[in-house]
Amino acid sequence: MFKGSIVAIVTPFKGGKVDEDGYRDLIEFQISNGTGAIVPCGTTGESATLSIEEHIRVIDIALEAVNGRVPVIAGAGGNSTKEAIQLSKHAKEAGADATLQVTPYYNKPTQEGLYQHYKAIAEAVPLPQVLYNVPGRTSVNMLPETVARLAELQEVVAIKEASGSLGQMAEILNLAGDKITLLSGDDNVTLPVLALGGKGVISVIANIVPKDSADMIQAWEGGDVTKARELFYKLLPLSKAMFFETNPIPVKTSLGLMGKINDEMRLPLVPMSSSNRERLIKALKDYDLI
Repeated sequence: MFKGSIVAIVTPFKGGKVDEDGYRDLIEFQISNGTGAIVPCGTTGESATLSIEEHIRVIDIALEAVNGRVPVIAGAGGNSTKEAIQLSKHAKEAGADATLQVTPYYNKPTQEGLYQHYKAIAEAVPLPQVLYNVPGRTSVNMLPETVARLAELQEVVAIKEASGSLGQMAEILNLAGDKITLLSGDDNVTLPVLALGGKGVISVIANIVPKDSADMIQAWEGGDVTKARELFYKLLPLSKAMFFETNPIPVKTSLGLMGKINDEMRLPLVPMSSSNRERLIKALKDYDLI
């Protein structure tokens, strides 16, 4: 159902509020450069510091701006199953194509708890779900066996896998590859994930270089392995630069330097250190982005 370069889009702020015009401009930039789907209110979208009202508004703006041109996968996860259901209900009512559901963070649920969490959302809100496994942020790793079990649910259609373990991703496809779509959760392993049988990436780097990210996956799908590999290695230094500090600090700083948005973040995120900012500027200049 979902494939290609899918952007985990940032949420721009201006004066402490969501920059709605800037957000719409970012969405147009994405669609005009081949992005396959938009993910508002993910980690990169600073969902953790959005109020419920802001979260709902950001989803609504994304759906209005996209206007059916590409799928919208609404971030609706949380460490409270009740809250995730609430956000998912709004996403469905607003017209989202799917929701992105991160593994509950801080609670550290068991594998059975993870299964019951996603099952409860599926039963309450009949809308496609993209699971999101990112143990480096949540302190819980959803095992391939749990993913395979969840893939039996009609609503569970894909997984954004950001464990960093290609072995774990291979096992997911081995156990449930005919029932779930594997999407890379890390730009720096997108090509290896495609080689395993993955169908795309939910990307940070696509915020600033959407065309190259999309072209890499299209080249792979078209059988042009050489071009896909060339683009992957072209993108790799920039992918690493996006994690000079905690995401989304570098990518929002990059968009600010490119003149796309204000590089404003919300506490506890703060502006980049001067030394890392200089490293980032060099990476952007090397890529001819500034």
